[in-house]
Amino acid sequence: MASSTAFSLASLSPVNTELSVTPIRTQSRTVCDLRLRNCRSKRNVIISASVSFPAQEVSPSQRRPDELAASIFSKVTQTDRGVTLTKEQHLQVAELTSELSKYCIDSPVTCPLIFGEWDVVYCSNPTSPGGGFRSGFGRLIFKTNEMIQVVEAPDIVRNKVSFSALGFLDGQVSLKGKLIVLDEKWIKVVFEPPQLKLGSAEFQFGGESEVQLEITYIDDKLRLGKGSRGSVFVFQRRNPTV
Repeated sequence: MASSTAFSLASLSPVNTELSVTPIRTQSRTVCDLRLRNCRSKRNVIISASVSFPAQEVSPSQRRPDELAASIFSKVTQTDRGVTLTKEQHLQVAELTSELSKYCIDSPVTCPLIFGEWDVVYCSNPTSPGGGFRSGFGRLIFKTNEMIQVVEAPDIVRNKVSFSALGFLDGQVSLKGKLIVLDEKWIKVVFEPPQLKLGSAEFQFGGESEVQLEITYIDDKLRLGKGSRGSVFVFQRRNPTV
């Protein structure tokens, strides 16, 4: 909020000097009676000014975790999971996620909050989730509707990307994987070959794949991750606890 400071200068009272001349006649000359009177003006001149200072944005390092999370969501919402963001906006998200990761609990991979259904709401590399479907050419044909990750106890991960092909044909790509804990922050997921459903047709394609992901922050609404190649992911819980 912009702060405003108003101040007034001291009142100024100008002094007017009135000079009156009354002639007095003598034998050969006129003597002037000079009367000098000072009169003070009753008018007061008040000068006031208002100075406005521009609002200063609070730096990420001065924000609470909930404020950082809210800022992250506000920046990535309705951006097609980061696709439409500019380079500068990606850097802003990176700064916020880096600051929020400082509040990460110890050993997040063992935290029960990891389980549940999560929306993938942002990725710094748009082709990381969804593969070719999210490439520049793929997005011309396939419009992503949902991108969901489900983590089930004790070690099952399911990824699902639903889309519309050419604007009229609904489809879905799903993967099932096994979660393997590498250390207190890193996990590895080994996925089976993906399943593709396009209209009424359903078939399997490709082979097995694996990814490694560091959990950099987690709470009941938000999860942050970083891939082995540095890609930043933001997950939002679909059914957060109240």
